[in-house]
Amino acid sequence: MTETSVSRVTDFAALQTRWRDLEARSNCSFFQSWTWTGCLVAERFTDPVLVEARESGRIVALALFNRRGRTLYLGESGDPAQDAVYIEFNGVLAETGREAALTRLCLAAARAGSRQWPVAGKSRLVLGGITGEVEAAASETGFVRHNRSLSAPFIGLTGQENCFLDNRSANTRQQLRRSDRAYTAIGDIAIERAATLTRANEFLDGLMDLHQTSWIARGQPGAFANPNFARFHRALIARGLPRGEIDLLRIAAGSQTIGFLYNFRYRDRSLAYQSGFDYAAAGRQGKPGLTCHHAAIRLAARSGAVRYDFLAGDDRYKRSLSDGAETLHWVEVASRWSVRFALRRAADFVTSGRRLGADPPEAGKI
Repeated sequence: MTETSVSRVTDFAALQTRWRDLEARSNCSFFQSWTWTGCLVAERFTDPVLVEARESGRIVALALFNRRGRTLYLGESGDPAQDAVYIEFNGVLAETGREAALTRLCLAAARAGSRQWPVAGKSRLVLGGITGEVEAAASETGFVRHNRSLSAPFIGLTGQENCFLDNRSANTRQQLRRSDRAYTAIGDIAIERAATLTRANEFLDGLMDLHQTSWIARGQPGAFANPNFARFHRALIARGLPRGEIDLLRIAAGSQTIGFLYNFRYRDRSLAYQSGFDYAAAGRQGKPGLTCHHAAIRLAARSGAVRYDFLAGDDRYKRSLSDGAETLHWVEVASRWSVRFALRRAADFVTSGRRLGADPPEAGKI
């Protein structure tokens, strides 16, 4: 029999031990690992709530929420400034092969709450960056309201170690080869993975400069304009680099930097999280994004990765390089006839009437 409990977290060190143990028995994503979840967790989770499922004393599922009022945020704080780090492939940490049933059980327990904080009605859940499987489980615990859904493209690398480029479209092959030739005229294209924390922070500094320059030129603030973003990721790099989970990459032509990539390396996947490219020095033929990702894809394949994830967002370069995609969802779960949802449904109806036929707005990492 599976028993669930809902409690406040008072000892994150003890939770880390339990989380890492279950993580090893799960098929979780990097965003469900303790490396990500535990990063600055005491600061980000001001009212942490843990849902735990056990069988004969063995932990089979864990879900960490932050509570704000009657709302529980899965894997997030509920503070937009803190959550700008942008979680994806979010969900309940569960034993391999039992994810669907244990997710339903834990989400239902989270909504029901605990006698430790008696409130009228069930808790509202906010689930960001979840897969369709998690959404389906959530729909069995309450009414699901979609805020947005985004495509998350990927490349399956199995069997493509030496023929990746051959499997792209003719246009993509042409652009990549033209770009690589332009950079090779400057010097050999090389990729360096930061092996030390000092080197990793140097690469992050370079990435930040290029990233901000590019986005400010477009009239946008850039991800690193939020000080919480850089602070979180410096802490994350310090946690993940010794575990082999961080790929901070510099791609250069001779001595000239083409760009930097900040990727996660978790189990058999490489996840392209953030980037900074030198567009000013690219010239007419150079495509720094394509050239940098092409080099990183080949590195991932040589390192044994079976998949290169571009994560959420429908950017053109992702469509050009990918051969598949998942859909991630940002949803809320509550009672169908809650006052909040009734008001939101009314607002949705008015908005849809004004924007008939328009696509929903996209949001994602900058």
